[in-house]
Amino acid sequence: MSSTISSHAIAPANVLRGSGAWGEALSLIAELCQKPFVLGRSDATADLRQTLRSDLEATGLSVDTGELEFDCCEQDLQRLATEIRACGCDAVLAAGGGKVLDAGKLLADRLGLTCITVPTSAATCAGWTALANIYSPQGAFEGDVALRHCPELLIFDHDLVVQAPARTLASGIADAMAKWYEASVSSSSSTDGLVQQAVQQARVLRDQLLLEGLEAIEHPRSEAWQRVAEASGLTAGLIGGIGGARCRTVAAHAVHNGLTQLAACHGVLHGEKVGFGILVQLRLEEQLGGSQLAAQARRQLFSFFRQLQLPVSLEELGLASASLQELQEVCRFACRDGSDLHHLPFAVSPDDLLSALVSSSQGCLTH
Repeated sequence: MSSTISSHAIAPANVLRGSGAWGEALSLIAELCQKPFVLGRSDATADLRQTLRSDLEATGLSVDTGELEFDCCEQDLQRLATEIRACGCDAVLAAGGGKVLDAGKLLADRLGLTCITVPTSAATCAGWTALANIYSPQGAFEGDVALRHCPELLIFDHDLVVQAPARTLASGIADAMAKWYEASVSSSSSTDGLVQQAVQQARVLRDQLLLEGLEAIEHPRSEAWQRVAEASGLTAGLIGGIGGARCRTVAAHAVHNGLTQLAACHGVLHGEKVGFGILVQLRLEEQLGGSQLAAQARRQLFSFFRQLQLPVSLEELGLASASLQELQEVCRFACRDGSDLHHLPFAVSPDDLLSALVSSSQGCLTH
C-alpha cells in the first residue's frame, strides 16, 4: 500500500446555487459574520455591489467596502489588508470576476477571516477553488498560491450571473474545457483513484460543453444555460479539488501565463487566453508527440471555438503586430523552470512553443 499522503481542498463548505440564491444566503452570511468587507472592482458591477451592501445592512450586518485598483496584485492586497484590519471586519465577501474572487480568497486566507464568494459571471471557477493567481499591477501573471481551504460559502445566483456579457460565458467554457485537455495528459499514467476519477469527470464536462455550449450562449436562462454556467463556474472547480495537485494544468494555462506578459493581451479574458492555449498544446502534442488524435481534437475544438466567437489565432488575440521578440518573451515565460508546461510527456523548448504558437491555427483557418 502506498504511504504517499496528499491533501485536497475539495469544495466550499456550503454552496448555494440557482435563481434567488443571494436572498437565501443572507441568513447564512449572518451566521458566519457580523462585519463583512465587500470587495469588488468593475464599474459595471458597482450598482450590484451597492445592492448587496444594502441587503446585508438590512439583515443587521455592519458593512465596509473596498475595491481593487489593479488585477489581483500584491500592491492592492497589502493596501486592502490594511483597510480590513483598520475597520475590524470578520469576513471578506468578494463579488465579481475571477481576479476579484482570487483577491478576496487571498485576503481572507492571510488574515484568517471567513471567505464568501459571489461570482458575477461564469467566466472562471475562481469562486470555488482554494487557489489564487497573483499578477503585477500591469496585469502580467507572476505566480499562483495554494490556499488553506476553499471558501466557507459560495453563492452562485443565476440572476446575477446571467447579467454578465455572453463573452464571459464563452470564456468560462474554454477555461473549463482545459480541465480535460490538460489533466488527461498530465495524469495519464497516474494510479491514484481520485485522480483517475477527476480526469473522467473532466471528460464528461468537456462533452457536456461541446453539446450545449452554443445553445447556452444563444439562450440565456434556458436549462442548457444553467447547466453550462454551473459546469464552468462550479464543476470545473470540483474537478480540480478532487484531482488535487496531481491533476495538473499543463501547456494551456502556461500559454495563458506567457500571453499576460504582453500589454496587448490585457483586454483578453482569462479563459480566452486559456482556450487559445489548448489549441497550442494540441499542436505541441501533434508536432512533438506525433499524436494524430491531438490533430483531430484541435480541428474539432477550433470549429467549436469559432462558433463561440473565441479567439483562435494570434491576430484575434490582438497580437497581429506583435514582434518576434515579444512572442519569444511569451514563450520564454511559458517555458521557464517550474512551469506547468513541463508536465507534458515530452520536452518543449521556447523555439518549439513559438512554432506551435504561430501554427496552432494551421490547417483550420478558411479564407
